Amino acid sequence: MSGVTFKILVLILAIGAGLVYKNVSQLWGDLPKPKLDPQQWWGDDAEPKDYAAYLVNSSEVIGNRLSYPEKTIQDLKDRLNRTLRLTPPLEGVAFEYGFNTDYLKEVVEYWRDDYLPRWREREVFLWQFNHFTTDIQGLRMHFLHLMVYDENKVGKQHYPVLLLHGWPGSVREFYDMIHLLHQSNLDKNNKYIFNVVVPSLPGYGWSEGTRRKGLGPAQMAVIMKNLMQRLGYDKFFIQGGDWGSIIGSNIATLYPENVLGYHSNMCNNLSPKSLVKGFVAGFLPSLFAPSGFEDFFFPKSNEIKYLMEESGYFHLQATKPDTVGAALTDNPVGLAAYILEKFSTWTNPSYRSLKDGGLTKRYKMDALLDNLMIYYLTNSITTSQRLYAEQYAQEQRDLHLERVPTSVPTGCARFKSDIMQFLDFQLQDKFTNLVHSTYYKQGGHFAALEVPKVLYKDFIDFVKTVERKFKIKTL
Repeated sequence: MSGVTFKILVLILAIGAGLVYKNVSQLWGDLPKPKLDPQQWWGDDAEPKDYAAYLVNSSEVIGNRLSYPEKTIQDLKDRLNRTLRLTPPLEGVAFEYGFNTDYLKEVVEYWRDDYLPRWREREVFLWQFNHFTTDIQGLRMHFLHLMVYDENKVGKQHYPVLLLHGWPGSVREFYDMIHLLHQSNLDKNNKYIFNVVVPSLPGYGWSEGTRRKGLGPAQMAVIMKNLMQRLGYDKFFIQGGDWGSIIGSNIATLYPENVLGYHSNMCNNLSPKSLVKGFVAGFLPSLFAPSGFEDFFFPKSNEIKYLMEESGYFHLQATKPDTVGAALTDNPVGLAAYILEKFSTWTNPSYRSLKDGGLTKRYKMDALLDNLMIYYLTNSITTSQRLYAEQYAQEQRDLHLERVPTSVPTGCARFKSDIMQFLDFQLQDKFTNLVHSTYYKQGGHFAALEVPKVLYKDFIDFVKTVERKFKIKTL
């Protein structure tokens, strides 16, 4: 081979390698942070021409004690009384086909004859924390806000924290954890206390939904950041699961300068690169999973089978949320079956073999019904489900936020029975400062409600790690 021929061959190979690298980078390389409009309007009214004036006029934060008239509760009782035509379950079937209708009758009976007669008591329980509303980008946002008095800050590390729920959860999931975060002054050995903000996501609970297309988890991240700044918090911690994990990750990605640390009990990275890494790791699991916790991740065939069995709702809500919503609106029995079934199988997949779905093994029925009542009374099942469709709309996918790295300190708590798990090997491309990674054999998808003390301790351990590694100081 002549020297000239060799040089030409090397040049061709170099060009080919460059083209391959370019194509691969386009598929899974890191991307720059996109810019989202911090003033994007979601309200029913026309967008104000003078947005600065709108901010001044809408900045008021109003305390609320929302209550429902007796006729609303009586109407619900009447609807529950008309539960006459449930189809019996198949012989030998518990929750494998969905919510067992024999047990559903028991739930309805308890709801109607025990829980609802005590509704005013439950109402007092739900309003034990300070509830507020304020206008953000045209939507009336609801949130809990607990501030620490100056005298309770003495001798404590003090930070703001934003707690983010998901579907089919609500602010109710966090009630036990709120006490732990905010009332640590009751424990002299606890050196941490937090200003706690717990919003209802737009379209969930008492937060207004939008009639405009495009309000996905990235846009919700903008709303949440604006809410925190409305309340005076320029820097804060985030904790979230389910949609709260995705929205929290988006805040950390879009506004790293505002986030002290991001902690999640459902850390995920659905980038193409991460999924390929997960596939590769399946061939040599001992090299990628920590010793003793390989069964969190492998074999992948089990996880795929589980996701296939449990993701039918996801496809429906991502494609036809309004159809499902119409079937569940003003249908309390159907709503109970649809929502409570998730608190069974997502808490522990083995509960599908139990005729009561294991619902009261890990939760109190009153707590589950509190959450259900929030969806029913606010008529928010349809608006909450639309988030799935918006997440997979083309405009949302084009943002590619899963491929935008964030340097915000990140902590991941994994609970064995959650619906999906990701290795540190997969997460570190997205979360470049993954400083805290833990594993728990007990617990599932709704960790804040199921194991609040475990989740709280994990969050505190994460905060301590962030303080040590990044030298942050109490605010």
